[in-house]
Amino acid sequence: MKSIEDGSKIAKDGFKNENDIVEKFNDWKKDKDAQSWLIIMKYEPKEIEYVEAVKIFGYKSDVQVQVTIKLKKAIDVENLQVKLVSNPRGFNQIDKRWVDKYVEMWNIPDNITLILKRYTGEIKPNVRNTKDKRRILANEFSEIQQKAILEWLIKNQALIITDILKGRGKFAAEWMLVAQKINKNARWILRSMNYCLNFFGNGEIKISARGNFKIGRITMQRKGGDAGRETANMLQFKINPAELFEE
Repeated sequence: MKSIEDGSKIAKDGFKNENDIVEKFNDWKKDKDAQSWLIIMKYEPKEIEYVEAVKIFGYKSDVQVQVTIKLKKAIDVENLQVKLVSNPRGFNQIDKRWVDKYVEMWNIPDNITLILKRYTGEIKPNVRNTKDKRRILANEFSEIQQKAILEWLIKNQALIITDILKGRGKFAAEWMLVAQKINKNARWILRSMNYCLNFFGNGEIKISARGNFKIGRITMQRKGGDAGRETANMLQFKINPAELFEE
């Protein structure tokens, strides 16, 4: 078992949802896990006067924790992104939008936009004999097109991974808490988001054998599913949060 300082520990009780995390923080005086999390965040428990955690929606952060320090009467705010996993290989969607939304965010040029829309199937294939008749896989584009999009991803790697993992604004995530979603002997690991940006996002940018894009440990792919509805043609990014346990 890793030590608290390593950011990982075996929990005596399981985690079912984000509400459990909120309750543990709010019961921090008795809850050993919450005390460990606060220590990882560089708080000294004996200096804490009050902790209040709330669940937030629609942002990269899932839980916001307000910590009041004794004497100073200062209130610190920590934003956590919570990932609940039930097995070591469970993938988790971290961002999903229509390609045009990403165009607005990242000022994607027209030639890359067209590639992405043909990749997701928002624009139908313009070549024959594609493996998936609904779209063009990444490794089915011409060499020139593959080179163009890989170069664009490399150029914008830092911007992309920051937006899809951390987010922007006052609710940008500063921490990632990964907890196994089981009832007994659950594990958890808490890492700073800067650490997670490097862990998941830094690495080779390439086209996988299955015809998807890889940005380090992040997979960029067509959303799919949705019983064939139009929303299946959105672009999504996925990670396996449990990989943090294996570092």
